[in-house]
Amino acid sequence: MPGPTVSVVICAHTMERLGDIERAVASVKAQSRPADEVILVIDHNNELQEAVQGLGPKVVPNVGTKGLSGARNTGTELASSEVVAYLDDDATAERTWLEHLAAPFTDPDVVAVGGWAVPNWDTAKPDWFPDEYLWVVGCSHRGLPTELAPVRNVIGCNMAFRRAPVLAAGGFDEGLGRTADRPLGCEETELCIRLTQADPGASILLEPAARIHHRVPAARTTWRYFVARCRAEGNSKAYVVGLVGSGDGLSSERSYVTSVLPSAVLRALRGLPRRPVAALGEAAAVVGGLGVTGLGYVERRLGR
Repeated sequence: MPGPTVSVVICAHTMERLGDIERAVASVKAQSRPADEVILVIDHNNELQEAVQGLGPKVVPNVGTKGLSGARNTGTELASSEVVAYLDDDATAERTWLEHLAAPFTDPDVVAVGGWAVPNWDTAKPDWFPDEYLWVVGCSHRGLPTELAPVRNVIGCNMAFRRAPVLAAGGFDEGLGRTADRPLGCEETELCIRLTQADPGASILLEPAARIHHRVPAARTTWRYFVARCRAEGNSKAYVVGLVGSGDGLSSERSYVTSVLPSAVLRALRGLPRRPVAALGEAAAVVGGLGVTGLGYVERRLGR
């Protein structure tokens, strides 16, 4: 059975990532399974829109609300394929990325497929940084399935959706989607939940073989960033719960907190004899990250 047609959408917003954007586009051009269409959406930045004109993809401005959700909605609406794949502008896809990401869509019940994001550290990974918190830097974390499996939601930097259900659902919520002055994310989580609430027979899968490498700049390896990102995640989860309810909105988080994080603390403590400072830092990050995320959740639910 032939696979569906696939458009790739890359959203960009700042000249500071021009080199990243060039590498992201080049990685899509080199795919073993070529994209049927590549769309580069520029988020309200005329200078950047001019600078990327010669890269090859169709370049369009975000006609929606400023932010990632508005840009993704613009790309989705303009796409001409059955499936729309999204790659972050600071990520590069492995050569077989699109081949693996598109394959599950031969099943008509599949509405979304997520891939695996490997961190591409500009500097060395901090000793205290637990792999269970790689979501903080936009990457796949320890505790996720390592083979093709159903999941509640996909990861935003590396995902694909069947276009028709997304349009029918109204697209990504434009109250979410990070901007410089709005740290709310989880727009892909909220959309995945909405899709399965609307159609309980719909399937969302994680395909770890669909791999990308997501850049992690030095500024994202500090305790300051870690704490800010955890707090923002709590705020975002609270926003999502307000839209879809706590049953679906926190289903994955419950198992993460009760199973994945306790295992992370135990692993860190077992490392005390070999690496005492790093092990204590890692355990502190696991516990502290949970506390800050919970605080962010509560403050948003209380409307602060």
